[in-house]
Amino acid sequence: LALYFHIGEREEKCIIEDIPSDTLVVGNYKVQRWDIHKHDFLESAPGLGMFVTVTSPTGEVLLSKLYGPQGTFSFTSYLSGEHIICFQSNSTRFAVTAGSKLRIHLDIRVGEHFLDESSIQAKDKVNEVNVRLEHLIEQIHHVTREQDYEREREEKFRKTSEETNSNILWWAIVQTLILISVGIWQIKSLRDFFISKKLV
Repeated sequence: LALYFHIGEREEKCIIEDIPSDTLVVGNYKVQRWDIHKHDFLESAPGLGMFVTVTSPTGEVLLSKLYGPQGTFSFTSYLSGEHIICFQSNSTRFAVTAGSKLRIHLDIRVGEHFLDESSIQAKDKVNEVNVRLEHLIEQIHHVTREQDYEREREEKFRKTSEETNSNILWWAIVQTLILISVGIWQIKSLRDFFISKKLV
C-alpha cells in the first residue's frame, strides 16, 4: 500500500488496514509542509514530528510513538482483522494559528521481510543461498497465513449470507401464512355478513 494524503497541522487522520494474525507490518512515511510563499509543499518539514498510533481490532494499542518528519515504524499483528493506523503531528501551535497543511507520503508493507543485500554479498555463496532460501520460506509462510485468513473471512461471509437467506425464506413463509390467514378471515367475515343480512 503506497499513498499520500493531506491533513491539517493539528488534525489526526487514520487508515484501516486488514491484516492477518502474526504478520509483520512495516511502514515508511515522509511529511511535507505547505509553503504559503512558494505555493507548494516543501521537501521536508524540519522540527515537525509525527505521532503514530496503531490499534488492534480489539482496541488494544500496539504502537504509540513519536517519530520525526520522516521515519519507519513496525509492529506485529496478534489478531486477524482491521487495524487502525493513525497519524497526528506534534505541532504545539494553537488550532487558530496552525493552519498549515501537511502532506504525508505513506508506504505500508504487510508481511514482508527485506533482505540485506550488503550482508549477503559479504558472505560466501553457500550462506547466500541459505539466506535467500530462509527468506523464501518466510514469504511462503506469509502467503499461507494470508490464504488462511482469506479462507476464514470467506467462511464468515458465507455463514452470514446463509443466515440472511434463511431469514428471508422464513420471513416469506410467515408473510404467506399471514396473507392466507387474513384472506380466510375476510372470506369468513363477508360470509357471516351476508348471512346476517339474509343475502345468502
